[in-house]
Amino acid sequence: MDTTHNTHRPKRPLPKDAQLRRQNEYLSALHETTLGLIDKLDKKELLEAILERATSLTGTQHGFIYLLEPGEAEMQMRVGMGFFRGQLGRCVHIGEGIGGRVWETEAPIVVNEYSSWPWRLKDPALDRLHSVVGIPLRSARGMQGAIGLARVEEGPPFGQEDVFLLNRFADLALVALEKARLYADVRRQLAERERAEAVLRESENRYRSLLESSPDPIVVYNMAGMAEYVNPAFERTFGWSREELLGRRIDFVPPENWEETQAAIESMLGGNTIQLFETRRLTKDGRVLDIQISSTLYLDLGGVVAGNIVILRDISDQKRTQKELARYRDGLEVLVAERTAELKKSHLQLEQEVEDRKRIESRLRSQEKIREAQSRHLAEVNTALKVLLQQREQDRRELEERVLSNVGKLISPYLERLKRSRLSPSQEALVHTLEANLDNIVSPFSSRLSSPEANLTPMEIRVAGLVKEGRTNKEIADLLCVSKNTVMYHRYHMRKKLGIKGRKINLRSYLTTFNK
Repeated sequence: MDTTHNTHRPKRPLPKDAQLRRQNEYLSALHETTLGLIDKLDKKELLEAILERATSLTGTQHGFIYLLEPGEAEMQMRVGMGFFRGQLGRCVHIGEGIGGRVWETEAPIVVNEYSSWPWRLKDPALDRLHSVVGIPLRSARGMQGAIGLARVEEGPPFGQEDVFLLNRFADLALVALEKARLYADVRRQLAERERAEAVLRESENRYRSLLESSPDPIVVYNMAGMAEYVNPAFERTFGWSREELLGRRIDFVPPENWEETQAAIESMLGGNTIQLFETRRLTKDGRVLDIQISSTLYLDLGGVVAGNIVILRDISDQKRTQKELARYRDGLEVLVAERTAELKKSHLQLEQEVEDRKRIESRLRSQEKIREAQSRHLAEVNTALKVLLQQREQDRRELEERVLSNVGKLISPYLERLKRSRLSPSQEALVHTLEANLDNIVSPFSSRLSSPEANLTPMEIRVAGLVKEGRTNKEIADLLCVSKNTVMYHRYHMRKKLGIKGRKINLRSYLTTFNK
């Protein structure tokens, strides 16, 4: 496929279900268009219906069909929609524009930006075109033309899916062209035959009473079977002159046709009129002609049967034409049967494809239900995990508070008492080491209180921990072995460092926010 690439944002692939729906639309449209070919016979009407369906499915309103007549050196746009309705009649030579380029390569062409395409037609009116796609119409008899679509507005270019779709519509267009051609040939031949018969009937009516000017051979017999009159047409047709025939029997009935001729004569003598009796007669030079005879008795002035008038018509050419028409009609019926069988086969294939798409869609819907159930299960698991995490966080805060409370209540007071007792240097070092290790243990739980923003001393941290437990100033003083004023001093400095001095904020409530 000859494709010209320009800068365009690529098409995003459609989801699976959207692709299936779109392919079903394509198949249904091809099916409906195929059925429409059965009833339509006019070539232009057929091609317009195909082009209209192709443009509607590819999301554009602009399309064209070029046709190439046998032996012609240029293609002409015969059908156009949208932008190309005003381009009808445009002709291109091989290699010119989309149509000529498809003609030359006999392959599909996709152009992303027509204005910068090297083979574009030099017509400013065509500068409005952006993406264009062209598909060849090629049959066993050679190139028939090209079908194409275009986008006047900017947008995504045509893709492989559009080329595939247009190829299917191109096949329908070829069937339509062949059907219209066959129908036109038959109609033309039938019209020629009808005109010929009309001329013959007109001639018969006009010259029936004017024997001399009649174009058909006419002979008048008496009751004894002798020729009393022959017209010039008879002389010309059979080759005998009047002098050779008048007063004699005309011996020009072939032996194999004498029996039917005798039966016709007896029927006429019985009062019946012979009309367009087909038989054969010999000419003077021995040729056998297919003849159509009309004969009737005529009366003399006394009302007595005097003889009969025979009008002969040479239908040799007509017989040959009928045989040719019959042979052609038989061939046409075979061809129509073959085309009908092909259409039925295509119809069955389309139906099978539609059924396959339906089964795939059913499986996709089942898988979608499974995915939805899995999603609901995952959502429930996620909710349970969130509840567990919240419970774990709550347990962690409670553990922190218990550890800090126990250290402040059960350990820190006794360390303070040890530090104030009389200790040896080694014992004092051990107490300091114990205090440092204890601070390291509880430091993760009190990290927020000892953060640079709080900037609390170790003693203030201990006081803060007891305040959070709800201890009174006296209880804190007893536990830490300090005075009540010292505790109030530390509380004052903690409010100042925490930025809540002079504000109506409960210290205990504020401290509890540090571990949340």
